[in-house]
Amino acid sequence: MKAVIMAGGQGSRLRPLTINRPKPMVPLVDRPVMAHIVGLLKQHGFDEIVATLQYMADRVQDYFGGGSSFGVKFHYSVEEVPLGTAGSVKLAEHLLDEPFLVISGDALTDFDLSRILEFHRERKAMVTITLTRVPNPLEYGVIIVDDDGRVKQFLEKPSWGEVFSDTVNTGIYVLDPRVLEYMEPDQPFDFSKDLFPILMEQGQPIYGYIAEGYWCDIGNIQEYMRATADYLEGRVQLEHRGQEIRPGLWCDKDVELSPGAIIEGAVYLGDGCRVHEGTIIYGPSVIRDSCILEGRAHVDRSIIWRNSYIAERAELRGAIVGRQCTVKRRAMLFEGSVIGDGTTINSGAIIQPGVKIWPNKEIEEGATVSSSIIWGAQGRKVLFGRYGVSGLVNVDISPEFAGRLGAAYGAILDKGAVVTMNRDAHYTPRMIKRALIAGLPSAGVNVADLHSMPIPVARYVTHALGMDGGIHVRLSPFDNRVVDIIFFDRRGLDLASDVQRKIERTFFQEDFRRVYLDDIGRIFDPPQVLQNYISAFRDSLDMEVLRQSGPDIRLVVDYANSSGGSVLSAILDELNYDVIALNATVDDRRLYQTAQEFEQAMQRLQAVVPAVGAHFGVRLDTGGERIYVVDDQGRRVDSMRTLVLMVALQLEGPGEGNIAVPVSAPSAVDKLAEQHGRQVVRSKVDPAALMNICAQDNILVSGDGGGSLIFPQFYPISDGLFAIVKLLELLVRRETALSQFLQQLPSYHLGRIKVSCRWESKGRVMRLLNEQYSGRILDRTDGIKIGLGGGEWVLIVPDADGPYFHIYAEGVSEEQAQVLVEKYAGLVASLQ
Repeated sequence: MKAVIMAGGQGSRLRPLTINRPKPMVPLVDRPVMAHIVGLLKQHGFDEIVATLQYMADRVQDYFGGGSSFGVKFHYSVEEVPLGTAGSVKLAEHLLDEPFLVISGDALTDFDLSRILEFHRERKAMVTITLTRVPNPLEYGVIIVDDDGRVKQFLEKPSWGEVFSDTVNTGIYVLDPRVLEYMEPDQPFDFSKDLFPILMEQGQPIYGYIAEGYWCDIGNIQEYMRATADYLEGRVQLEHRGQEIRPGLWCDKDVELSPGAIIEGAVYLGDGCRVHEGTIIYGPSVIRDSCILEGRAHVDRSIIWRNSYIAERAELRGAIVGRQCTVKRRAMLFEGSVIGDGTTINSGAIIQPGVKIWPNKEIEEGATVSSSIIWGAQGRKVLFGRYGVSGLVNVDISPEFAGRLGAAYGAILDKGAVVTMNRDAHYTPRMIKRALIAGLPSAGVNVADLHSMPIPVARYVTHALGMDGGIHVRLSPFDNRVVDIIFFDRRGLDLASDVQRKIERTFFQEDFRRVYLDDIGRIFDPPQVLQNYISAFRDSLDMEVLRQSGPDIRLVVDYANSSGGSVLSAILDELNYDVIALNATVDDRRLYQTAQEFEQAMQRLQAVVPAVGAHFGVRLDTGGERIYVVDDQGRRVDSMRTLVLMVALQLEGPGEGNIAVPVSAPSAVDKLAEQHGRQVVRSKVDPAALMNICAQDNILVSGDGGGSLIFPQFYPISDGLFAIVKLLELLVRRETALSQFLQQLPSYHLGRIKVSCRWESKGRVMRLLNEQYSGRILDRTDGIKIGLGGGEWVLIVPDADGPYFHIYAEGVSEEQAQVLVEKYAGLVASLQ
């Protein structure tokens, strides 16, 4: 038996779901709507199907092919221009030589098609129209039949004043091929408006069969949600994919479902889904193939299409999320919101009820969207943030993205340029690094592959070997799902903002340079990478003093399972120090640690140092840029106090130069500098800004107060490896225990807090603060620093990457510092 599936609809009322696919290919739970129809036809013995296509015809043809994998044979009839329901069937007339069934490819039904065909034969009808009863007939053709089923009256889409029945046309017909003779070829023609009135006027036998069962015309978002719920809750008698592991919960293969997830109601989990601990899903809900739901995500009566990512604590309530979307942490999507394919909803954003967002948009962090976005805010237009190019691995930053990013970087460099390429030891940066490497040679740029070195080594070598730039790929120290791609200039410092903008323009315009075969860049391993770094390292220290003290020094070093261990241990071994090494082997599973794991590691270090009688203990960060210090008594040294310590030690030692610190550093630094006749240079609260100042000015020591220390006499970069040995040198010179020297430092009391602020309110808040405190502003280097008298101050800094303000304060006591940050946090909130 033959059947015709009408599958040419655009589905304009289903937009944005139908922007990238025709209406019949919209997924309904476990397969496209049309695939449900194909399964129903096969079930009732229809083994040959003609699909009439128009809008995005290739999507249907690519999915169904010849039909063999569906157990049927497919033919396709493609309209150049829309020909209407009957006109599209007329176009396929050469394939229809016997009575055939016509059915819509964008409706969901479980009607008994065999019984409809049998009724048609019994009545010897020219046309049999399949009817059903609906509560609201306004959107359908209303039909009255006599006792024998013959159609007596027909009206297409009546008003309530014209309604004479609740029995409507479902668009499912059985037709004798002779009806095609009533139509002109290649002319728009409709069954209900044109053909059926002609046949009735001529007295041809048109019958209506009132079918029992389920039928839903998926004409709009509400009907799509209803059909999905009905299918999930068993009101549609069609085949389900996967296994019903408990009543109402259907899982396809390779689903990873945490025992700590809460799932209630009718839910479908597609192939390869991962549902993490604490996730809550209330049905009816659909999570299609390869979706990831992070811990404590909340999904309620929502539909999520394949390859989408829902971050922790995100909430979806009655929403639809398209293919390959990202909904980040604490974002909220409310009733009736529809998110188009490839869209990113950033952290804390709120999508109000009924809002529709067209594909490939990016909603800013913390934004509230109350009206649909069709043309505006099209995609991300900024790549660089505080930590380079950052994003969720395989979500924001995929191999395809990285390849294009590498090509964009290569396009702004001269042909034949050479850049270093480095990564940390984790497997996700390895994947992204290889994709970046693929992009650079295509633009005629050579790659010096450093493999896996600490970041300070990569920065120094980029400069020392005369490279034109460099890239380091790391696992974010703040989130193990995030990758940071850090770009260096020829000095090994972070790229200037104007160069970052060039890369962004090239990336978004896809203005990539593709060189001829002979000019494709080469990939090579540069010689003597570590030897160059260690040689300069030695030359910047008083190695004689360090060697003489070697046998008397005991040190505990936690290498944090990173590549920094092999570099630093070689230097310490040369000095003949007694080093108790912790976590010295590289382990990519332990490169990222949660705040709790980091705290546990520091507590172990604090216990080990006094137990073994060490002079001090230190933990490296995984990139080798920061250090965390424990004194000889096993007391942890706060990172800001470590900076003050280094300033004091350097000022007492040999060497000339000033001090560079962020504007958030305490006044203790100024007191120390004043005692030694030095000046303090203030910078933005950003290690990259400090490195640039150190590269240009006569700076003795610098640091950000977060564990990052810079010694420009070696090289103006954050280098935790060098900082450890330099601290040793300075303490040996002074012949003082670390704990004793710390007691001599000037005291200070700092507070810090982060307060939320909508993006659109940031400028207003800064303007009002500048107006209100115009006579008391001490510094505008980064945000505004307000003097309060008596050595107290408050610094208010807008975050560059998120909808926040950072508030720092120095007070006469710890309690007063905390009171100040809380007071000004309230002020910022009140000014929004």
